[in-house]
Amino acid sequence: MEVCYRHPKRETGVRCSNCERPICPDCMTSTPVGMRCPECARQSTKVRTMRTVTGDPVLTYVLIGINVIVGIGSLLGGGAGADSSSLTDDGGVSQATIADGEYWRLITAGFLHAGPFHLLTNMLALWILGTLVEPALGKWRFGLIYFVSLLCGSFGALLLSPDSLTVGASGAVFGLMGAAAVVARNRGLNLMESGLGIWIGLNLLITFTIPNISIGGHVGGLVGGALAAYVMFDLRERVRVPEVAGLLLAGAIGVASVVGAIVVSGSAGV
Repeated sequence: MEVCYRHPKRETGVRCSNCERPICPDCMTSTPVGMRCPECARQSTKVRTMRTVTGDPVLTYVLIGINVIVGIGSLLGGGAGADSSSLTDDGGVSQATIADGEYWRLITAGFLHAGPFHLLTNMLALWILGTLVEPALGKWRFGLIYFVSLLCGSFGALLLSPDSLTVGASGAVFGLMGAAAVVARNRGLNLMESGLGIWIGLNLLITFTIPNISIGGHVGGLVGGALAAYVMFDLRERVRVPEVAGLLLAGAIGVASVVGAIVVSGSAGV
């Protein structure tokens, strides 16, 4: 556990959101951009924002573009519904298709949607989360969390909806929500005051109450994204390992979800 830079005898898990020095409760100053140390709290100029640190959320725009292009192709290839689109049939994920060795579906399912409304809602959520989370993490860590969440969402869908052909980017989107919650907590932000906690709770309520929504895909993605962010930030800081170790552990979560998907699908096919 780290100690406050001004009070060496006080352990703390919070860092200044500007200079990232560890600070104890007596040294914390709440600001609109997180907890800050006394020195940074007094600054009135040259305050860094997420975008000035890492630039525009380019990867978010690329992912949205890919989803939209695939969505247009899906409509042109057979219609607006999951049952009428040949692209959806060829790329959606189910235990039967994975048991047949079509492992690419664990990825492609996350770029296909069951109609324009499904695509629109997921892309709106991706745009909102991506423009917030990608500048805070950087495009490589953001991309890693996105794809780990996508794979975990596919695994979750196979566990809870084994016979359904599941599609949609919502597993990855829920993963970004989980990662945002972990990162916000790591940086001293209150989840309820920021509105993130309410947003996650509302989306989970919709997931469990509205029919024809992949509960496994949403919950799997949420858990996968949160775990990936935890090992990349909280765990790495607690055990004091190099950053690459956190990235490798996050990647291992994605690999484990692929292995789990193959195992459960193979067991179902026996």
